[in-house]
Amino acid sequence: MRYCAAFILIFGSVTIGERSNAIDSVSPYETFGGDTIRCVINTGNENYGRNGFRTGFSYDLLRKFGEHVGAEMEITLADNHCDYVDSLHTGTVDIMVLPDTCSHYGNGIILSRNIDNAVWAINSDDIAKIKEVNTWIATYTESDEYRKIWARYHKSVNPMSRFGKGIISSRLSPYDSLIKEYADRLGWDWRMLAAVIYQESKFSINTVSHRGATGLMQVMPSTAEYYGITDLVDPEENIKAGTMHLARLQKLYSDEGMNEFELFKFVLASYNAGEGRIADCRNLTAARNLDNTKWDDVLKVIPSMREDATLQETTLKFGKFNGTETMNYVENILNIYSAFCEICPA
Repeated sequence: MRYCAAFILIFGSVTIGERSNAIDSVSPYETFGGDTIRCVINTGNENYGRNGFRTGFSYDLLRKFGEHVGAEMEITLADNHCDYVDSLHTGTVDIMVLPDTCSHYGNGIILSRNIDNAVWAINSDDIAKIKEVNTWIATYTESDEYRKIWARYHKSVNPMSRFGKGIISSRLSPYDSLIKEYADRLGWDWRMLAAVIYQESKFSINTVSHRGATGLMQVMPSTAEYYGITDLVDPEENIKAGTMHLARLQKLYSDEGMNEFELFKFVLASYNAGEGRIADCRNLTAARNLDNTKWDDVLKVIPSMREDATLQETTLKFGKFNGTETMNYVENILNIYSAFCEICPA
């Protein structure tokens, strides 16, 4: 209740007209402007329920707010082991996005008005900042731009459910425009790249594996560093890193005499398991007088790579390989791609 009272004192008596006047009369540079705004999104796990892609939606809104105040946005995802309330108190974090069911947060934190089942938490000493946040939220949520962003994250939910119902759509994800741009650079059908991203993250930027692979394309930090990418939370930077890696793998196999469909399968397998592992698989395939440019022939030898006897048969530089995940990975993506082609015909 104390948060509600604080909110009412700050914002409750401001009319829509006064909010618009406030934006015109108060320079945003008096509060956040000119600084780097450090933000943490702590909205919990993504789901395919009524809340849609909550983390990606909040990410876009924070970026739009940054444009409004003329500041750079440094946006990270919450780590369960960090105390972000303390970070707000000390000024290490400026804004934390929370679910609107957040009454357990203590003194020293003030919450913004609700913005689609979320609130923005700010140090309660920063009254000018919470006023500006509330004014912006009130005005921006009435705009056509906001409605378009909302639709991207709430009407693109779980395309595979549309496949099951036979629904045709022009949209697969909130990131279709980025996927099309980077698929074009790869020379891929954009729905194939969308299938990879769906397999990796279900189009959620809030996806981190136990090994540390992050974001839409589940890029490892070391891989991102290799390609000069520093922000894997940023959807575009993540897709850029992932597609740069796919392009390198594609080039690796381009002189192997494979047809395009076979090349796709080896690129996908290498994206999942690493090119070294797949090189081992292909070497064993050739050693058994099978065609190592055919994925189906490689599939025949992978199960035996779990066995100690195989190590005596040929050299496996990376040791034994279970391979089940990689076999399923390639098959899943091809199936998803086929579904996406039906959902979203060319």
